[in-house]
Amino acid sequence: MGGFQNIGKIPELKRRIIWTLALLAVYRVGIHIPTPGIDGNVLAGIFERAKGTLLGFFDMFAGGGLERLSIFALGIMPYISASIILQLLTVVIPTLERLSKEGEAGRRKITQYTRYGTVVISIIQGLFIAIGLEQMRGAGGEAVVFNPGWGFRLMTMITLTGGTSFIMWLGEQITEKGIGNGISLIIFAGIVARMPNAIAGTWSLVNTGELNWFIVLVLIAMMLAVVAFIIFMETSQRRIPVQYAKRVVGRKMMGGQSTHLPLKVNTAGVIPPIFASSIIMFPATISNFITHPYAKKIAELFTPGSALHEIFYIGFIIFFCYFYTAIVFNPDNVADNMKKYGGYIPGIRPGKRTSEYIDRILTRVTFIGAIYISFVCVLPTILVKKFNVPFYFGGTALLIVVGVALDTIQQIESHLILRHYDGLVKKSQRGMKGRR
Repeated sequence: MGGFQNIGKIPELKRRIIWTLALLAVYRVGIHIPTPGIDGNVLAGIFERAKGTLLGFFDMFAGGGLERLSIFALGIMPYISASIILQLLTVVIPTLERLSKEGEAGRRKITQYTRYGTVVISIIQGLFIAIGLEQMRGAGGEAVVFNPGWGFRLMTMITLTGGTSFIMWLGEQITEKGIGNGISLIIFAGIVARMPNAIAGTWSLVNTGELNWFIVLVLIAMMLAVVAFIIFMETSQRRIPVQYAKRVVGRKMMGGQSTHLPLKVNTAGVIPPIFASSIIMFPATISNFITHPYAKKIAELFTPGSALHEIFYIGFIIFFCYFYTAIVFNPDNVADNMKKYGGYIPGIRPGKRTSEYIDRILTRVTFIGAIYISFVCVLPTILVKKFNVPFYFGGTALLIVVGVALDTIQQIESHLILRHYDGLVKKSQRGMKGRR
């Protein structure tokens, strides 16, 4: 308890945590504000039948907002999709590449383009959702939309786009003035908020006899094992030994010590599964709202649990593990900095050879991380199909929850240790590694 008590002794940290919790509370309130013109009871019945399908999977990332068709129904996915597009374009468009290297000013410009892209994607998704809602019918043929037409479509587009823009602003405010990554914490809050209902659903299945206690205990044991496995992998490193030569600076002898270069097994963090999910769900979700036979076929092919969905999902996860690692970690820059300060890897020539050596090890370590993330993320599909579990525990949701929790705890501990206080976990505060 000493670590938690120390939080109150640092006014800045206390203020950041309160600010973060307040903004997350605002987000959760917005989840319960419905979009006008919708029959909520009919829509709830449709989602009740759609559990374990694409709609249920997408609703997990929307924090339950899609099921209610709240003003935050699109969630933060349009922003993530826009970020993916901008990062991909940065690699192929020289102007954006130059902006990414201009420091803070370039970063602000790219962030501004990302906001514009978020609005455009939200408008497109809002239009297709409005059209799809007009065609939806309940179990007894009841219409979801009271007054269909372009008036309803425009109102839905504006409402959903405004909701996503507001969530984007909340995330940026949390990152800037709060604690942790705002976008990740918003997704984290949406998943955690659904846990009580998921537990209640599991309890209901046990009472009705659809699940027996043995299977529940096995699932709980599996969940705890997955959590331990995620924590182990997220804090694992490949340490490259680095030696610094002695040199004279003024009248002092500097260097001469041995250290190491830590390469995380999962450098990309929770970004790959989030990016992969958003890319797969974007075309599949739009297809799900169109009544054309080919559109329905696409929606079925990309439904979570289908072979094609899992193949593409794993493929995108592996791709984004390498892609995002290449963005956040540049072996050439690391090698140049080591050479600049007299550092070298024993047995490896400084400069280009060092860069190639680091890149070769990073490639192997990233492959292990990509396989680990892929394994964890396909676990929920197996549980849902085999045991009829009422929510996606394990897999993507659990990876995000544990990953974001580790990241937030690391930032809190950084504030505590910086001011000479004990961390939240005293024995492991030196062993816990920061998430990139």
